[in-house]
Amino acid sequence: MPRYQPPIRDFIFLFYELFEINKRNGSIFSEYTRDIIEPILTEAGKIASNIILPSSVIGDKEGCKLNEGKVKTPNGFKEAFEHIVSGEWPSLNCDPKYGGQGIPLTIATAVGEFFGSANVALYIYHVLSHGVYSTIKAHGTEKQKQDFLPNLVNSSWTGTMNLTEPQCGTDLGLIRTKAVLTEKGDYKISGQKIWISAGDHDLSENIIHLVLAKIPGSPSGVKGISLFIVPKFLIDKDKKFGLRNNVSVGKLENKMGIHGNATCVMDYDEATGYLLGPKNKGLSCMFTMMNEARHAVGMQGLSQAEIAYQYATQFSKERIQGTPLKNNTQNSIAEPTIICHPDVRRMLLDQKSFIEGARAFAIWSSILIDDANHSSDEDAKGLVSLLIPIFKAFLSDKGFEYTVLAQQVLGGAGYIEDSQMSQFVRDSRIAMIYEGTNGIQAIDLVARKLSASGGKYLMSLITEINEFINDSQNNETLLNEFILPLKSAVTDLESSIDYFLNNGLTEPNNALAGATDFLHLFGHVILGYLWSQIAKKALFKLNENSDVGFFEAKLITGKFYMKRSLPETKVRLARVLAGQNSVMELNQDLF
Repeated sequence: MPRYQPPIRDFIFLFYELFEINKRNGSIFSEYTRDIIEPILTEAGKIASNIILPSSVIGDKEGCKLNEGKVKTPNGFKEAFEHIVSGEWPSLNCDPKYGGQGIPLTIATAVGEFFGSANVALYIYHVLSHGVYSTIKAHGTEKQKQDFLPNLVNSSWTGTMNLTEPQCGTDLGLIRTKAVLTEKGDYKISGQKIWISAGDHDLSENIIHLVLAKIPGSPSGVKGISLFIVPKFLIDKDKKFGLRNNVSVGKLENKMGIHGNATCVMDYDEATGYLLGPKNKGLSCMFTMMNEARHAVGMQGLSQAEIAYQYATQFSKERIQGTPLKNNTQNSIAEPTIICHPDVRRMLLDQKSFIEGARAFAIWSSILIDDANHSSDEDAKGLVSLLIPIFKAFLSDKGFEYTVLAQQVLGGAGYIEDSQMSQFVRDSRIAMIYEGTNGIQAIDLVARKLSASGGKYLMSLITEINEFINDSQNNETLLNEFILPLKSAVTDLESSIDYFLNNGLTEPNNALAGATDFLHLFGHVILGYLWSQIAKKALFKLNENSDVGFFEAKLITGKFYMKRSLPETKVRLARVLAGQNSVMELNQDLF
């Protein structure tokens, strides 16, 4: 089993040196100084390494079991879950009004990465529950908030989201689950939902399902969808358990990965449900949970890439193979471990440079989400909306790619199940699919997000990056190694946008055919922008002779990204400019 070292120093750097969260004027971060947050991260890291991580491999091997309608999670899951709950970790960024601690999402994001790296299948139970909490808090009545939120916050109850049905996933307008109003004012929910993560389990007393359904007589398509709260157990007037609701598990899915998370077919047979939010506005209400979940899924890609990278690095420093060249930078070591070899170092630096850049993206986006949630900052909200599909898809695509690359570092050992590396590969793969496939994220970005508010937020971001470029040209190292490559990548981004404007409006397939390439191009520009900021800070710190090893590593890793990864924007641009013809001209019968 790999050893896991939570990247606490990296988060401290991002919080207090790069983004300086506690210096933001009028911010919710002002009271969260380093001496307060570092012990929190240290304790969370210990729990991740010592309590959660050992349950991961057990969960993968055992999986969940369905017996007489009840789901049992793998051995060790309940104990690890209870340990997390007893430390009140799931309530970090919940409202104190309902028993939460009120800590910003930005801080909770770090804890989430630790727990996700240690056992992503277990952590999903908490992630989904927080999404249900957020959705009820945003759209529920006061009674619904009082009835459900305190127990969701303390994790005695958990939650799920129920969208997909056998005949529809992306096209939710086709759902058949119906909700019939009763004389009591509640609804009877009937239908089947599939691929429901954490649909049933033995970790909590109750499970609160958020279910999309149609009320008879509602408009057709997505305009007629409503959202309902459907508890596993009904609650009485004293907020205690009542009768078992007519919700059952049809079967457990046999999946490629995340075996420790119960992915269920859920059957609703006139189950009692309560309307959440306005009638026929269910999809817009559910987007509160979906956007939160999409950010969490991007973090899932990052967390799996991190644990896989750590394992690959450990292996590369221990595995003796081959003879290093005389001029190798590692020629002082006694024995030739494989980290001496350029191709192994290339693979490790591919992983490391992505992970550290993506972690900066995670904290930057979390700060924006906190700003959007705790103020009337419409610009922050608009920028978050633009970034969410990029964050989800780019980080999950690359997260999977780099778990596979970590597996390659191990060679044959990585292909053997005993190494656990295949688990990281398998567990990361789902992040590219659920909460909206990455192809759908790309379409959402190109078709909706770029033009939102007349393109205001897109142009604002590009302006911000260009202003940084113009303000950062005095230092020769920064200019040659970072600013000029970033400037070139931004030009590629602007060229792709121009192509969409000139060729995608009249013929949408020109834009849609290049949507995924555009998303990846955009993702690389964002990481290039963040790496340039990191490098600027690293040079400043090195001039102060501060933490020299850490900041030298930052500078070298950033240079690698700018030289070896950022030029991918050129390839992505060429594919965008190729338009629809090469994609659409082959007759479907010839596939």
